[in-house]
Amino acid sequence: MSKSAGCCKRFLHYAFDYETPKTLVIPSLGVGFVFRFTQFLVVMYVVGYVCVVQKAYQDTDTVISTVTTKVKGFAFTNTSDTEPRFWDVADYIIPPQVLKQQHNRFFLQLPSPSTTCVDDCNCVEGRSDPRGNGIQTGLCENYSTTARTCEVLSWCPLEIDTKLPEHALLVAAENFTVLIKNSITYPKFNFHRRNILPHVNSSYLKRCEFSRLTDPHCPIFRLKHIVSEAGEDFQDMAVKGGILGILIDWSCDLDWWAGECLPKYSFRRLDNKHPVNNVAPGYNFRFAKYYKTADGEETRTLIKAYGIRFDVIVFGTAGRFSIVPTIVNLGAALSFLSLVPVVADWFLVTCSRKRDLYSRHKTTHLTEDADSASVSMGTTYGTQ
Repeated sequence: MSKSAGCCKRFLHYAFDYETPKTLVIPSLGVGFVFRFTQFLVVMYVVGYVCVVQKAYQDTDTVISTVTTKVKGFAFTNTSDTEPRFWDVADYIIPPQVLKQQHNRFFLQLPSPSTTCVDDCNCVEGRSDPRGNGIQTGLCENYSTTARTCEVLSWCPLEIDTKLPEHALLVAAENFTVLIKNSITYPKFNFHRRNILPHVNSSYLKRCEFSRLTDPHCPIFRLKHIVSEAGEDFQDMAVKGGILGILIDWSCDLDWWAGECLPKYSFRRLDNKHPVNNVAPGYNFRFAKYYKTADGEETRTLIKAYGIRFDVIVFGTAGRFSIVPTIVNLGAALSFLSLVPVVADWFLVTCSRKRDLYSRHKTTHLTEDADSASVSMGTTYGTQ
């Protein structure tokens, strides 16, 4: 037989020889234990983690939400910096800490690297420097005997807010309450809920207050308790301001056996409070109220407001039984079980004491020209 014919025959055998699983029963407690224990691990993973923990048999959807709030409370202030004043709902949503009466005029800026000049050439008429205080007029004037600065058109006197008050203006604000009205929907499941639960009526809302232990589903929160649960002190935080998150978790299991879908509240400070990297700490913003004097001059009251901003963050995922993910994950589980014999085979030919004997019986090559069969080493077979 020629060499080419031999190569062709080997190729045909390689391409068209049929392999069928063969059952080889091995009376070994060690191999049997490895086989059953590996099966047990796979079943526990599928049942315990995939089905119970991950709920892989469910279809899922993410929440769509809307939130409105209503604050209630009253306060009275009487300090050396302000006149006696009564505060109600219309006042304390944006309470001021720093106020300054200003006029629109020409004036010299405070000396700084971006405002000092040598002559008029350093001051460009119409130029507006974001780090400056207004629009330059093109004139360089003496600010003092040692410094010259560019003249600008702006509101003066300038705001100087390096010294903050020692105490918050609205000390009583910690006892204010906020009603949070939150509506959510899972559109895939046509599921709708409110954080004001179906059994809640007007009389209940007038007397309830959120408490994690006694009333965890009341939608009315006392500001002091919100800040306290976030690990902060209300009075300290109110001086420089800060941002607190009110987190509402609507993660729900919508299967009929899982129980009711209810919101879960948590609170956390969101802005940076690093003891070393504390540049520009807290939360503040500016706004102004404009007036005209008797002679027609426009003035304004600049208000720099410090306070605690509350951000309501709603999140959640809902799941419900669906046949499609169930079939997909069931198929994945069966594929894992099909790998168990591979592990048992590896242990059989690698770690067992009679591995040489087992290896010789793993594969049988049948010769059709004879009634007997020859046994040689191989790599595939079925284990039971």
